[in-house]
Amino acid sequence: MGHAPDVAAEVITRIAAECGSTAMVLAMHYSAAAVIEKFAPEDVRKKTATSDLTTLAFSEMGSRSHFWAPVGTAKQSGGNVILDGHKSWVTSANQAINYIWSAKPISAEGASSIFLVPRSTAGLKPGPEFDGLGLRGNDSTSVKADGVTIPSGNLLGNDGGGLGIMLETVLPVFNLLNSACSAGIMEGALAATIAHVTRIKHEHLGTALSELQTIRSFIAQMKIETDKTKLLVNDTAAAMIAGRPDTMLRVLQCKAAAGESAVKVTETAMRICGGAAFRKESGIERRFRDAHAAIVMAPTSDQLYDFIGKAVCGLPVF
Repeated sequence: MGHAPDVAAEVITRIAAECGSTAMVLAMHYSAAAVIEKFAPEDVRKKTATSDLTTLAFSEMGSRSHFWAPVGTAKQSGGNVILDGHKSWVTSANQAINYIWSAKPISAEGASSIFLVPRSTAGLKPGPEFDGLGLRGNDSTSVKADGVTIPSGNLLGNDGGGLGIMLETVLPVFNLLNSACSAGIMEGALAATIAHVTRIKHEHLGTALSELQTIRSFIAQMKIETDKTKLLVNDTAAAMIAGRPDTMLRVLQCKAAAGESAVKVTETAMRICGGAAFRKESGIERRFRDAHAAIVMAPTSDQLYDFIGKAVCGLPVF
């Protein structure tokens, strides 16, 4: 990532408090950069650290949120590899310099292989402009690879080693930073809500909304959920740094918990602020929409609950 996990998480949280879309662009870049830092040549590592925006291209039309099981193919052709596939969601699809692209292995056993694919490569076709519920500013869209030819040297790691890269390198970073993004969205929603209830008054009563006990109770619940999420994010980062035995469990827990808490906190903000929250200038409706992305972004909350349940029951997780 170029930073320790705790520093990267703090950066994402602070940015997400203002703009979830910008934070997600950076989170994807950090996640992709973790792969580049570990497996790519020095010149690519330097450019990624200084100028080249990079992103993940894992989820596919054919396997949906099962990001670990691409159906797109990679075929050897002399000194090149030819990629065909259809990615369902790629953040910064039209802005990233490079994609970290998954496909079926060229010839080895295994679920997938990982490749460095420059966005400018002939045969890459981004889909229509994203027009969805939340995170509308992160330039997410589908990307189709139709006979995309890249040098064989753009294979990152070993052929067939994609699943290991996903689970050991990408998943910890991505889940941590996705959780940090949720925490930041919660912080932004809380700050906007507090500003609203302390500013708006019932003129006929001469009292601010914050003087109502019910309002203060909701605010307290928002604060507790936000701080709980930040503590879990911080502990996950600490586990990653220390290499604790519970690291993978924390990695799974933090995204599931943060996503659900962000939905809860932003929904409470909508309730507190009422009609004012529906106005775009409040920033609350945007955070409410953005918060919902985490629970459906792979690995989804439901997938994570299954993984966590397997882990605590002593069953194989993957």
